Amino acid sequence: MALLLLLLLMHFLVLPISVSAAGGGDAYIGVNIGTDVSEMPSPKEIVALLKAQGIQHVRLYDADQSLLLALANTGIRVAVSVPNDQLLGIGQSNATAAKWVSRNVIAHVPATNITSIAVGSEILTTLPNAAPLIVSALTFIHSALVAANLDQQIKVSTPHSSSIILDSFPPSQAFFNRTWNPVMVPLLKFLQSTGSYLMINVYPYYDYQQSNGVIPLDYALFRPLPPNKEAVDPNTLLHYTNVFDAVVDAAYFAMSDLNFTNIPIVVTESGWPSKGDSSSEPDATVDNANTYNSNLIRHVLNNTGTPKHPGIAVSTYIYELYNEDLRTGPTSEKYWGMFYANGEPVYTLHLTGAGTIFANDTTNQTFCVTKSNADAKMLQAALDWACGPGKVDCSPLLQGQPCYEPDNVVSHATYAFNAYYQKMAKSPGTCDFKGVATITTTDPSHGSCIFPGSFGKKGSKINGTLLAPSNSTSSGCLSQYYYNGGSFTSSVILVALLLNVFVM
Repeated sequence: MALLLLLLLMHFLVLPISVSAAGGGDAYIGVNIGTDVSEMPSPKEIVALLKAQGIQHVRLYDADQSLLLALANTGIRVAVSVPNDQLLGIGQSNATAAKWVSRNVIAHVPATNITSIAVGSEILTTLPNAAPLIVSALTFIHSALVAANLDQQIKVSTPHSSSIILDSFPPSQAFFNRTWNPVMVPLLKFLQSTGSYLMINVYPYYDYQQSNGVIPLDYALFRPLPPNKEAVDPNTLLHYTNVFDAVVDAAYFAMSDLNFTNIPIVVTESGWPSKGDSSSEPDATVDNANTYNSNLIRHVLNNTGTPKHPGIAVSTYIYELYNEDLRTGPTSEKYWGMFYANGEPVYTLHLTGAGTIFANDTTNQTFCVTKSNADAKMLQAALDWACGPGKVDCSPLLQGQPCYEPDNVVSHATYAFNAYYQKMAKSPGTCDFKGVATITTTDPSHGSCIFPGSFGKKGSKINGTLLAPSNSTSSGCLSQYYYNGGSFTSSVILVALLLNVFVM
């Protein structure tokens, strides 16, 4: 009889509970956009990168007005945030919350597709004195959405650090820090009653780093494990092949511990740093960051779910879009981004078969172009350098040649910058030109002007090195380009080219 009861108990432990994907449908991958960047791209440049990379979901750490305007009419789904320093006012005043919603949400929808509001970030662990105000802040924000008839379209929640989950392995024994029960119980009731979801930040990198060797690196990076290396929950007999799933399931079990079994989860932050202190953070490497994020994206988009809830989507926002060079703390804090501020990828994700997100993986086509707000004199100086000391073949820019039109410094500089970038095999730092250039995945070729690195009209790739000169001092354009009122004068270039012919 005891054995029968045990088997029945095991059966109920592994039965799926009535959890559905947040927002319904398939899982999605989004990206966090941090702004602690010394040369932050303009909103227009950010949106151009998002579109080029096929990114359809973003999370902002505030509700930046210019970026919300730039995101208008793109279809990109946006999660806006109430910063921690605004929580006190909103949590104490319904009117303040209504004003925030009016300015940061109502003023932008429907043109900007705002789908959720994250109220604060990791309040329980970073700002515990404000914890009693979380639920009232959520309630006041939600009430303002109800008044505007936006509560079905826009969900309200608050992101938590996974460290609020105690005894997280095995996942079936996990529970929230009991200290926070007076906050977590009404919070979960709010999420349940409004059809929202638990937001949680999941960082296998930190779990691995702090485990003192207990957690294998492969287990943290989603790498395949032999069956005898998989972690098994002794209470449910569920097998865990990666840290991410174990933490998400621990969150499900922690909610169950408080008798909430139908609240979905969205992972608001997850990622891996590409660089760290060589002695204390040796596993913060480009290879590991690439491996983790590539595997995470595949795992999420395949709707794999977790061992506790197979097939139930766990949508996830990658931390983060750009490296944030102004962040303080350990070295790795500056290197979580997938892109440099100039739009150049830190690494090329391995995403074959993972859909259209992050287009830099499919053809590895990136181009170097002028920044939209670049100073004309700086562009001119950079163009002179590229066609001179940079040894770029600028002859396609001569009058009568395919890339002469449009005859302006922006267009000609774009060609020269890209030719240099391709010639240098897209090496880091070769698309900067003192801050007037940026990386894009949009092919700048036009008409019969096919840029180096382009596949051209017929699909055959134009090898940048074939269009760039050799390293000999007699090749390339040795003169400067002169623009007078927008008119291009090429006589000096022609002289230089003729001199090249005579001296060869």
